[in-house]
Amino acid sequence: MREPLWRTKREAFFYLMPAGIVLALQIGAMFFEGAPDRLVGFVDGLVALTMIGLLVVRKWYPVALMVTTLVICTTYLLLQAYAQGDWKPDFAATDPWMPASAPIYAYTAMVYAGALVGPALVLALFSLVVRPWDTSTELVLGTVLLVLLPALVGLYVRAHRILVQALIDRAERAEREQHLLAEQARADERVRLAEEMHDVVTHRVSLMVLHAGALAVTGPDDHTRSAAEGLRVAGCEALNELRELVGVLRNETTEHHPRETRDEPTEVPDLSTLVAESESVGVPVELKRDGDPARISAAVGRTAYRVVQESLTNIRKHAPGAPTSVHVRYGGDRVRLTIRNAVATRSVDSGLSRSGSGAGLAGLRQRVELVGGTLTSGPLPSGGFEVDAVLPAFVPAPESA
Repeated sequence: MREPLWRTKREAFFYLMPAGIVLALQIGAMFFEGAPDRLVGFVDGLVALTMIGLLVVRKWYPVALMVTTLVICTTYLLLQAYAQGDWKPDFAATDPWMPASAPIYAYTAMVYAGALVGPALVLALFSLVVRPWDTSTELVLGTVLLVLLPALVGLYVRAHRILVQALIDRAERAEREQHLLAEQARADERVRLAEEMHDVVTHRVSLMVLHAGALAVTGPDDHTRSAAEGLRVAGCEALNELRELVGVLRNETTEHHPRETRDEPTEVPDLSTLVAESESVGVPVELKRDGDPARISAAVGRTAYRVVQESLTNIRKHAPGAPTSVHVRYGGDRVRLTIRNAVATRSVDSGLSRSGSGAGLAGLRQRVELVGGTLTSGPLPSGGFEVDAVLPAFVPAPESA
Protein backbone atom coordinates (compact mmCIF):
# COMPACT_ATOMS: atom_id res chain seq x y z
CA MET A 1 0.00 0.00 0.00
CA ARG A 2 1.34 3.44 -0.95
CA GLU A 3 2.44 5.65 1.93
CA PRO A 4 0.22 8.74 2.34
CA LEU A 5 1.70 12.10 1.39
CA TRP A 6 0.94 13.43 4.87
CA ARG A 7 -0.87 12.26 7.99
CA THR A 8 -1.51 15.48 9.90
CA LYS A 9 -2.24 19.10 9.07
CA ARG A 10 1.22 20.05 10.29
CA GLU A 11 2.85 17.58 7.91
CA ALA A 12 0.65 18.85 5.07
CA PHE A 13 1.70 22.45 5.73
CA PHE A 14 5.43 21.74 5.64
CA TYR A 15 5.08 19.36 2.70
CA LEU A 16 3.17 21.86 0.52
CA MET A 17 5.05 24.96 1.66
CA PRO A 18 7.99 24.53 -0.80
CA ALA A 19 5.57 24.18 -3.71
CA GLY A 20 3.79 27.36 -2.63
CA ILE A 21 7.05 29.30 -2.34
CA VAL A 22 8.27 28.16 -5.77
CA LEU A 23 4.89 28.95 -7.32
CA ALA A 24 4.95 32.47 -5.85
CA LEU A 25 8.49 33.04 -7.15
CA GLN A 26 7.57 31.75 -10.61
CA ILE A 27 4.47 33.97 -10.84
CA GLY A 28 6.50 36.95 -9.58
CA ALA A 29 9.16 36.35 -12.21
CA MET A 30 6.52 36.17 -14.94
CA PHE A 31 5.02 39.51 -13.88
CA PHE A 32 8.48 41.06 -13.60
CA GLU A 33 9.57 39.89 -17.04
CA GLY A 34 6.22 40.61 -18.67
CA ALA A 35 4.30 38.48 -21.14
CA PRO A 36 6.54 36.32 -23.35
CA ASP A 37 6.72 37.48 -26.94
CA ARG A 38 7.78 34.15 -28.45
CA LEU A 39 6.37 30.63 -28.47
CA VAL A 40 9.30 29.18 -26.56
CA GLY A 41 8.52 31.58 -23.72
CA PHE A 42 4.93 30.34 -23.44
CA VAL A 43 6.08 26.71 -23.52
CA ASP A 44 8.76 27.39 -20.89
CA GLY A 45 6.20 29.00 -18.58
CA LEU A 46 3.73 26.15 -19.06
CA VAL A 47 6.42 23.54 -18.35
CA ALA A 48 7.56 25.42 -15.25
CA LEU A 49 4.01 25.63 -13.83
CA THR A 50 3.37 21.96 -14.62
CA MET A 51 6.53 20.86 -12.78
CA ILE A 52 5.54 23.04 -9.84
CA GLY A 53 2.10 21.38 -9.77
CA LEU A 54 3.73 17.94 -9.79
CA LEU A 55 5.59 18.85 -6.59
CA VAL A 56 2.46 17.69 -4.74
CA VAL A 57 3.20 14.04 -5.63
CA ARG A 58 7.01 14.26 -5.49
CA LYS A 59 7.09 11.83 -2.54
CA TRP A 60 5.41 9.10 -4.60
CA TYR A 61 7.43 9.53 -7.81
CA PRO A 62 10.87 10.92 -6.86
CA VAL A 63 12.79 9.08 -9.58
CA ALA A 64 10.30 9.72 -12.40
CA LEU A 65 10.05 13.44 -11.63
CA MET A 66 13.81 13.79 -11.31
CA VAL A 67 14.28 12.08 -14.68
CA THR A 68 11.68 14.45 -16.14
CA THR A 69 13.69 17.38 -14.79
CA LEU A 70 16.81 15.98 -16.47
CA VAL A 71 14.93 15.65 -19.77
CA ILE A 72 13.77 19.28 -19.52
CA CYS A 73 17.31 20.50 -18.82
CA THR A 74 18.64 18.49 -21.76
CA THR A 75 15.94 19.99 -23.97
CA TYR A 76 16.97 23.51 -22.90
CA LEU A 77 20.58 22.76 -23.89
CA LEU A 78 19.57 21.33 -27.27
CA LEU A 79 17.27 24.25 -28.05
CA GLN A 80 19.96 26.74 -27.10
CA ALA A 81 22.44 24.98 -29.36
CA TYR A 82 20.36 24.05 -32.42
CA ALA A 83 17.00 25.84 -32.42
CA GLN A 84 16.24 28.77 -34.70
CA GLY A 85 13.58 31.46 -34.82
CA ASP A 86 10.78 31.34 -32.27
CA TRP A 87 12.21 28.15 -30.72
CA LYS A 88 15.58 29.75 -29.95
CA PRO A 89 15.57 30.38 -26.16
CA ASP A 90 17.11 33.55 -24.80
CA PHE A 91 18.73 32.30 -21.58
CA ALA A 92 21.38 34.29 -19.75
CA ALA A 93 24.77 32.61 -19.96
CA THR A 94 25.28 32.85 -16.19
CA ASP A 95 21.88 31.34 -15.22
CA PRO A 96 21.29 27.63 -14.56
CA TRP A 97 19.06 26.35 -17.34
CA MET A 98 16.55 24.28 -15.30
CA PRO A 99 12.96 24.52 -14.05
CA ALA A 100 12.31 26.54 -10.93
CA SER A 101 11.20 23.35 -9.15
CA ALA A 102 14.52 21.54 -9.77
CA PRO A 103 16.05 22.32 -6.31
CA ILE A 104 13.09 20.67 -4.58
CA TYR A 105 13.29 17.63 -6.86
CA ALA A 106 17.01 17.33 -6.07
CA TYR A 107 16.18 17.35 -2.34
CA THR A 108 13.38 14.82 -2.84
CA ALA A 109 15.60 12.47 -4.83
CA MET A 110 18.18 12.36 -2.04
CA VAL A 111 15.50 11.65 0.58
CA TYR A 112 13.26 9.14 -1.22
CA ALA A 113 15.03 7.77 -4.33
CA GLY A 114 17.51 5.49 -2.59
CA ALA A 115 21.12 5.62 -1.44
CA LEU A 116 22.54 5.10 -4.96
CA VAL A 117 19.85 6.32 -7.36
CA GLY A 118 19.35 9.67 -5.61
CA PRO A 119 23.00 10.82 -5.70
CA ALA A 120 23.39 9.59 -9.28
CA LEU A 121 20.41 11.64 -10.45
CA VAL A 122 21.61 14.74 -8.57
CA LEU A 123 25.12 14.45 -10.08
CA ALA A 124 23.59 14.10 -13.55
CA LEU A 125 21.51 17.23 -13.00
CA PHE A 126 24.53 19.13 -11.67
CA SER A 127 26.59 18.13 -14.72
CA LEU A 128 23.91 19.34 -17.11
CA VAL A 129 23.17 22.61 -15.35
CA VAL A 130 26.77 23.68 -14.68
CA ARG A 131 27.68 23.11 -18.38
CA PRO A 132 31.39 22.32 -17.86
CA TRP A 133 32.13 23.01 -21.54
CA ASP A 134 30.95 26.63 -21.19
CA THR A 135 30.79 27.49 -17.51
CA SER A 136 31.59 30.45 -15.33
CA THR A 137 32.11 31.29 -11.69
CA GLU A 138 28.62 32.72 -11.35
CA LEU A 139 27.12 29.63 -12.96
CA VAL A 140 29.06 27.25 -10.74
CA LEU A 141 28.07 29.14 -7.59
CA GLY A 142 24.43 29.30 -8.68
CA THR A 143 24.36 25.58 -9.46
CA VAL A 144 25.95 24.70 -6.13
CA LEU A 145 23.39 26.87 -4.35
CA LEU A 146 20.36 25.58 -6.26
CA VAL A 147 21.30 21.90 -6.78
CA LEU A 148 24.04 20.68 -4.44
CA LEU A 149 22.88 22.55 -1.31
CA PRO A 150 19.29 21.14 -1.43
CA ALA A 151 20.78 17.72 -2.20
CA LEU A 152 23.04 17.91 0.86
CA VAL A 153 20.07 18.94 3.02
CA GLY A 154 18.15 15.95 1.65
CA LEU A 155 21.11 13.66 2.40
CA TYR A 156 21.15 14.88 6.00
CA VAL A 157 17.39 14.38 6.36
CA ARG A 158 17.66 10.85 4.96
CA ALA A 159 20.51 9.94 7.34
CA HIS A 160 18.59 11.42 10.27
CA ARG A 161 15.46 9.41 9.41
CA ILE A 162 17.47 6.21 9.09
CA LEU A 163 19.09 6.86 12.47
CA VAL A 164 15.76 7.60 14.16
CA GLN A 165 14.18 4.48 12.66
CA ALA A 166 17.13 2.37 13.80
CA LEU A 167 16.77 3.73 17.34
CA ILE A 168 13.03 3.04 17.28
CA ASP A 169 13.62 -0.52 16.06
CA ARG A 170 16.25 -1.06 18.72
CA ALA A 171 13.94 0.23 21.45
CA GLU A 172 11.08 -1.98 20.23
CA ARG A 173 13.39 -4.98 20.05
CA ALA A 174 14.66 -4.31 23.57
CA GLU A 175 11.06 -4.00 24.79
CA ARG A 176 10.13 -7.31 23.16
CA GLU A 177 13.18 -9.00 24.64
CA GLN A 178 12.33 -7.58 28.07
CA HIS A 179 8.78 -8.86 27.71
CA LEU A 180 10.03 -12.31 26.71
CA LEU A 181 12.44 -12.39 29.65
CA ALA A 182 9.64 -11.42 32.01
CA GLU A 183 7.39 -14.12 30.53
CA GLN A 184 10.15 -16.68 30.88
CA ALA A 185 10.76 -15.66 34.49
CA ARG A 186 7.05 -16.00 35.28
CA ALA A 187 6.91 -19.36 33.55
CA ASP A 188 9.93 -20.61 35.47
CA GLU A 189 8.36 -19.43 38.70
CA ARG A 190 5.11 -21.23 37.85
CA VAL A 191 7.02 -24.44 37.24
CA ARG A 192 8.90 -24.08 40.51
CA LEU A 193 5.69 -23.48 42.45
CA ALA A 194 3.94 -26.34 40.66
CA GLU A 195 6.75 -28.73 41.51
CA GLU A 196 6.75 -27.63 45.14
CA MET A 197 2.98 -28.07 45.25
CA HIS A 198 3.38 -31.47 43.66
CA ASP A 199 5.92 -32.56 46.27
CA VAL A 200 3.87 -31.32 49.23
CA VAL A 201 0.42 -32.41 48.06
CA THR A 202 1.65 -35.74 46.70
CA HIS A 203 3.12 -36.58 50.08
CA ARG A 204 -0.11 -35.85 51.93
CA VAL A 205 -2.41 -37.47 49.38
CA SER A 206 -0.18 -40.55 49.25
CA LEU A 207 -0.58 -40.94 52.99
CA MET A 208 -4.35 -40.59 52.60
CA VAL A 209 -4.36 -43.27 49.88
CA LEU A 210 -2.30 -45.63 52.02
CA HIS A 211 -4.57 -45.16 55.04
CA ALA A 212 -7.65 -45.59 52.89
CA GLY A 213 -6.20 -48.76 51.37
CA ALA A 214 -5.45 -50.14 54.80
CA LEU A 215 -8.96 -49.28 56.00
CA ALA A 216 -10.43 -50.96 52.91
CA VAL A 217 -8.77 -54.20 54.04
CA THR A 218 -9.27 -53.97 57.80
CA GLY A 219 -12.60 -52.12 57.97
CA PRO A 220 -15.15 -53.53 60.43
CA ASP A 221 -17.99 -53.72 57.88
CA ASP A 222 -18.67 -53.68 54.15
CA HIS A 223 -19.92 -50.10 54.10
CA THR A 224 -16.73 -48.79 55.71
CA ARG A 225 -14.52 -50.86 53.42
CA SER A 226 -16.45 -49.67 50.35
CA ALA A 227 -16.15 -46.03 51.39
CA ALA A 228 -12.43 -46.46 52.08
CA GLU A 229 -11.91 -48.04 48.66
CA GLY A 230 -13.69 -45.08 47.07
CA LEU A 231 -11.39 -42.69 48.92
CA ARG A 232 -8.37 -44.67 47.80
CA VAL A 233 -9.45 -44.58 44.13
CA ALA A 234 -10.22 -40.85 44.32
CA GLY A 235 -6.82 -40.20 45.86
CA CYS A 236 -5.07 -42.16 43.11
CA GLU A 237 -6.93 -40.17 40.47
CA ALA A 238 -5.95 -36.92 42.20
CA LEU A 239 -2.30 -37.96 42.15
CA ASN A 240 -2.46 -38.77 38.44
CA GLU A 241 -4.16 -35.47 37.61
CA LEU A 242 -1.64 -33.51 39.67
CA ARG A 243 1.24 -35.26 37.93
CA GLU A 244 -0.34 -34.50 34.53
CA LEU A 245 -0.81 -30.79 35.31
CA VAL A 246 2.78 -30.41 36.48
CA GLY A 247 3.93 -32.14 33.31
CA VAL A 248 1.91 -29.72 31.17
CA LEU A 249 3.47 -26.72 32.93
CA ARG A 250 6.96 -28.14 32.55
CA ASN A 251 6.48 -28.86 28.84
CA GLU A 252 5.08 -25.38 28.15
CA THR A 253 8.03 -23.57 29.69
CA THR A 254 10.98 -25.78 28.80
CA GLU A 255 10.12 -26.66 25.21
CA HIS A 256 10.17 -23.37 23.33
CA HIS A 257 10.26 -25.01 19.89
CA PRO A 258 8.49 -28.35 20.27
CA ARG A 259 8.10 -30.60 17.31
CA GLU A 260 4.50 -30.87 16.24
CA THR A 261 3.04 -34.33 16.42
CA ARG A 262 -0.41 -35.78 16.90
CA ASP A 263 -1.51 -37.84 19.83
CA GLU A 264 -2.83 -41.27 19.10
CA PRO A 265 -6.50 -40.81 18.19
CA THR A 266 -8.96 -41.76 20.90
CA GLU A 267 -12.57 -41.07 21.84
CA VAL A 268 -14.02 -38.57 24.25
CA PRO A 269 -13.56 -40.15 27.70
CA ASP A 270 -16.58 -41.80 29.22
CA LEU A 271 -18.54 -39.15 31.06
CA SER A 272 -20.99 -41.53 32.68
CA THR A 273 -18.79 -41.79 35.78
CA LEU A 274 -18.95 -38.03 36.31
CA VAL A 275 -22.71 -38.12 35.79
CA ALA A 276 -23.07 -40.95 38.29
CA GLU A 277 -20.96 -39.09 40.88
CA SER A 278 -23.19 -36.01 40.60
CA GLU A 279 -26.39 -38.04 40.78
CA SER A 280 -25.09 -39.82 43.86
CA VAL A 281 -25.04 -36.50 45.74
CA GLY A 282 -28.47 -35.38 44.57
CA VAL A 283 -27.74 -33.51 41.30
CA PRO A 284 -29.80 -35.03 38.47
CA VAL A 285 -27.80 -34.98 35.24
CA GLU A 286 -29.01 -35.77 31.73
CA LEU A 287 -26.25 -36.81 29.32
CA LYS A 288 -26.98 -36.34 25.60
CA ARG A 289 -24.77 -37.16 22.62
CA ASP A 290 -25.33 -36.02 19.03
CA GLY A 291 -23.43 -37.08 15.93
CA ASP A 292 -20.93 -39.83 15.39
CA PRO A 293 -18.38 -40.26 18.18
CA ALA A 294 -15.27 -38.45 16.94
CA ARG A 295 -11.74 -39.76 17.05
CA ILE A 296 -9.82 -37.02 18.79
CA SER A 297 -6.35 -36.48 20.17
CA ALA A 298 -5.68 -37.48 23.75
CA ALA A 299 -5.00 -33.88 24.83
CA VAL A 300 -8.44 -32.81 23.58
CA GLY A 301 -10.06 -35.80 25.27
CA ARG A 302 -8.51 -34.90 28.62
CA THR A 303 -9.56 -31.28 28.20
CA ALA A 304 -13.16 -32.28 27.38
CA TYR A 305 -13.26 -34.47 30.46
CA ARG A 306 -11.96 -31.61 32.65
CA VAL A 307 -14.55 -29.19 31.26
CA VAL A 308 -17.40 -31.47 32.29
CA GLN A 309 -15.73 -32.35 35.59
CA GLU A 310 -15.16 -28.72 36.63
CA SER A 311 -18.65 -27.69 35.52
CA LEU A 312 -20.37 -30.44 37.52
CA THR A 313 -18.18 -29.66 40.52
CA ASN A 314 -19.26 -26.01 40.41
CA ILE A 315 -22.91 -27.06 40.12
CA ARG A 316 -22.62 -29.32 43.17
CA LYS A 317 -21.05 -26.46 45.14
CA HIS A 318 -23.12 -23.49 44.02
CA ALA A 319 -26.42 -24.98 42.76
CA PRO A 320 -27.08 -28.18 44.73
CA GLY A 321 -29.94 -30.26 43.39
CA ALA A 322 -30.24 -28.21 40.19
CA PRO A 323 -31.38 -30.26 37.15
CA THR A 324 -28.42 -30.36 34.78
CA SER A 325 -27.86 -31.35 31.16
CA VAL A 326 -24.55 -32.32 29.55
CA HIS A 327 -24.76 -32.12 25.76
CA VAL A 328 -21.90 -33.51 23.65
CA ARG A 329 -22.01 -32.74 19.91
CA TYR A 330 -19.59 -34.27 17.43
CA GLY A 331 -18.93 -32.27 14.27
CA GLY A 332 -16.20 -34.20 12.49
CA ASP A 333 -13.37 -31.75 13.06
CA ARG A 334 -14.55 -30.48 16.42
CA VAL A 335 -16.34 -31.42 19.63
CA ARG A 336 -18.76 -29.11 21.40
CA LEU A 337 -19.65 -29.49 25.08
CA THR A 338 -22.57 -27.62 26.65
CA ILE A 339 -23.23 -27.96 30.38
CA ARG A 340 -26.36 -26.17 31.53
CA ASN A 341 -28.04 -26.20 34.94
CA ALA A 342 -31.26 -24.74 36.32
CA VAL A 343 -31.66 -22.99 39.65
CA ALA A 344 -30.73 -24.78 42.86
CA THR A 345 -33.38 -26.82 44.58
CA ARG A 346 -31.54 -27.05 47.90
CA SER A 347 -29.79 -24.52 50.11
CA VAL A 348 -26.17 -23.84 49.35
CA ASP A 349 -23.58 -25.06 51.86
CA SER A 350 -21.64 -21.87 52.61
CA GLY A 351 -18.58 -23.77 53.76
CA LEU A 352 -18.47 -25.83 50.58
CA SER A 353 -19.13 -22.89 48.25
CA ARG A 354 -16.20 -20.95 49.78
CA SER A 355 -13.78 -23.86 49.55
CA GLY A 356 -12.61 -23.12 45.99
CA SER A 357 -10.03 -20.60 44.80
CA GLY A 358 -12.50 -18.72 42.60
CA ALA A 359 -10.31 -19.24 39.53
CA GLY A 360 -11.81 -22.52 38.30
CA LEU A 361 -13.46 -21.18 35.15
CA ALA A 362 -10.48 -18.93 34.36
CA GLY A 363 -8.11 -21.88 34.60
CA LEU A 364 -10.50 -24.00 32.57
CA ARG A 365 -10.64 -21.35 29.84
CA GLN A 366 -6.83 -21.25 29.69
CA ARG A 367 -6.70 -25.00 29.36
CA VAL A 368 -9.26 -24.96 26.54
CA GLU A 369 -7.37 -22.21 24.72
CA LEU A 370 -4.16 -24.21 25.11
CA VAL A 371 -5.54 -26.84 22.71
CA GLY A 372 -6.95 -24.22 20.32
CA GLY A 373 -10.54 -24.20 21.57
CA THR A 374 -12.89 -21.57 22.98
CA LEU A 375 -14.92 -21.50 26.17
CA THR A 376 -17.75 -19.19 27.13
CA SER A 377 -19.74 -19.16 30.33
CA GLY A 378 -22.38 -17.06 32.01
CA PRO A 379 -25.74 -16.98 33.74
CA LEU A 380 -28.95 -17.83 31.88
CA PRO A 381 -32.04 -15.60 31.79
CA SER A 382 -33.95 -18.37 33.57
CA GLY A 383 -31.60 -18.17 36.55
CA GLY A 384 -29.28 -21.07 35.80
CA PHE A 385 -25.77 -21.17 34.38
CA GLU A 386 -24.20 -22.42 31.16
CA VAL A 387 -20.70 -23.44 30.13
CA ASP A 388 -20.08 -23.89 26.39
CA ALA A 389 -16.76 -25.22 25.04
CA VAL A 390 -15.75 -25.86 21.42
CA LEU A 391 -12.67 -28.04 20.98
CA PRO A 392 -10.82 -29.07 17.81
CA ALA A 393 -10.67 -32.77 17.11
CA PHE A 394 -6.90 -32.78 16.65
CA VAL A 395 -4.20 -30.38 17.83
CA PRO A 396 -0.42 -30.51 17.52
CA ALA A 397 1.05 -31.71 20.78
CA PRO A 398 4.68 -31.38 21.93
CA GLU A 399 6.67 -34.59 22.09
CA SER A 400 7.92 -35.50 25.47
CA ALA A 401 11.62 -35.04 25.95
